[in-house]
Amino acid sequence: MSVDEDLVVPAASYIQPEVVLAVMAREGAHRLSDLNSVRVFALAMLGGAFITVGALFSVLLATGASGSGAFYLLEGLGFSTGFFFVILSHGVLFTEANVVLPTTLSLTGAKALLVARFWGLAWVGNFVGALITASAIGFAQRYSPAVHTQLNEIVATKMSFQAAGGADSWIRVVISGMLANWLVGMAAFFALMGRTIFGKYIPVLLAVTAFVTAGFQHSPANMGFFSLSHALGGGPDWVDAFVWNLIPAGIGNMLGGALLVALPLSWAFRTRRFSARPAPSASSGGAPVDPRTGTTA
Repeated sequence: MSVDEDLVVPAASYIQPEVVLAVMAREGAHRLSDLNSVRVFALAMLGGAFITVGALFSVLLATGASGSGAFYLLEGLGFSTGFFFVILSHGVLFTEANVVLPTTLSLTGAKALLVARFWGLAWVGNFVGALITASAIGFAQRYSPAVHTQLNEIVATKMSFQAAGGADSWIRVVISGMLANWLVGMAAFFALMGRTIFGKYIPVLLAVTAFVTAGFQHSPANMGFFSLSHALGGGPDWVDAFVWNLIPAGIGNMLGGALLVALPLSWAFRTRRFSARPAPSASSGGAPVDPRTGTTA
């Protein structure tokens, strides 16, 4: 008897990458066609609100931590919470859209005008959601001086490119934004691969903690940190924040999501044919399986 005849391969505990791309493109196409501008903006505000809560959680957890390792781990845990809330709620996040929209364009040929509308509303909606949420937190809550100090240090680090000045510093923010969206984009990609809540969260935690620890620039996250800092009595001038962080980081985020995640993976797997009907799995007795949830139809 040959080895092949004895070999039994168990069903995968995660969704295959090429199927994830198909699901991502299908969801992107549905969102572009089904959501009007008001609904996109509302979901983007929700995304900005969750990211701001994640920013606050990261500061609260990391304040007073001893050792840089524990500090960054706690900061990553806190921020990944906000990102995961966006994933579970189907909120709209600019940096997630930077992966979903190019994938949708590549695999479905969606209309460029609808893509541009979604992109713009995501960025502006995230900012408005962050600003409103931070203002509510600043009005309702009082935190210790240590928390204020920690938040101010984080914000100062994000604005340190301004102190260096020059075009090269601005470009460094763009490159840092590309690296941030590479990791955050993969976090969104890996979240779709998981078949369980736990299976979705672990790769999100790892990817988000990696980008937080590295100090890469994530435009919606920085919207949350800057808004919190302003609401609590600090923060940089908004013009400086946009010119030296939010705009170049946002440009880098768009480039990173498209060039480092969506387009390479779409190109690598585009020769595969995707069925509109979910494929059956052996473990489901031939019943079709929804690739998003891993459950039988």
